Amino acid sequence: MKHSPLPASSQLLRFGVIGVVVTGLAAGFAWTAGWVGPQRLSAQAFVDRFEENGGVHPGYRRAHAKGLCVSGWFESSGAAAGLSTAEVFQPGRLPVLARLSIGSGSPHTPDIASPVRSLALLIEQSNGEQWRTAMNTPPVLPVGTPEAFFEQVGAMRPDPATGKPDPATMQAFFAKHPESASFLRWAASNQPSSSFATTRYHGIHAFNLIAADGSIQPVRWALQPLAEAEPLQPDGDPNQLQQEFSARLAQQPARWQLLLTLAEPDDPVADSSQAWPAERAQLEAGVVVIERAEAQLGGACQDVNFDPLVLPSGIQASADPILRARSSAYAESFRRRTREGAPQAAAQPEQGAKP
Repeated sequence: MKHSPLPASSQLLRFGVIGVVVTGLAAGFAWTAGWVGPQRLSAQAFVDRFEENGGVHPGYRRAHAKGLCVSGWFESSGAAAGLSTAEVFQPGRLPVLARLSIGSGSPHTPDIASPVRSLALLIEQSNGEQWRTAMNTPPVLPVGTPEAFFEQVGAMRPDPATGKPDPATMQAFFAKHPESASFLRWAASNQPSSSFATTRYHGIHAFNLIAADGSIQPVRWALQPLAEAEPLQPDGDPNQLQQEFSARLAQQPARWQLLLTLAEPDDPVADSSQAWPAERAQLEAGVVVIERAEAQLGGACQDVNFDPLVLPSGIQASADPILRARSSAYAESFRRRTREGAPQAAAQPEQGAKP
């Protein structure tokens, strides 16, 4: 995959930030026949609701529609080898296919209009097993159940007069859901950097690492950038982040440290709306290195479903219901866009290389 450089903020409303996050985290887990939770919400209902909010863009993902295919490798430090039998944590290097994106359901959204950015990884082990993880800038979710998440997506429906969520509706939703306090603190303090490469990405959910002796260690993971962040300065280019990242790779690879935060017995591992204490122990499990980029239209990541439940032996999903919910919504979105066929180049918002 070769590197293809792409052609050529104001303060965001808190509820706009929240809306972007919701757009980027579709849910709906197929426990039986595509249904989720005690209210029997379906993956189809979730994706329908996202389409009601953001419109339908044939051939594109229903969330994080605008992205960039990137690739490189993961260099494991071996520090987590005692916690998991997964090859990805043994010392050595494994290939990475990844996708950078912004939190919008439209492929025409300017890069800096979204305060939420995402990095999805597919790490290929030598035994054919894969580790797929879809990470986002928020460290927690607003709510902890699929039912509350579905309710929130409905509360985010844009007002036809403004094109934005109604603040009163959102205020009422969060008043009803005090568990969103950690997320609201993040939304109020988030300051986007000037680059995908200087952004921290969170796995958000807890996962269980399984050691050779069968012992279980719940963790949350994050990617900490190794490049120094600078404040975002809008330059008028709708593809500003993609352009900057492509230009950066022409000079040197982008690098992130993979950090594993280790849960203690009383930490909530099944509720992704709740933060863990800041003093929890962390392991530096290795470094993700990205050295190549290409447009997603026709790129290697275009047809990849970055389902967070695709895990190698030695890593298991926790009981977090929204983690399980995301899987079938991803699958439903994938089914719809593949049925529609690849988007045409003329539908892209920019000229030359496309996102």
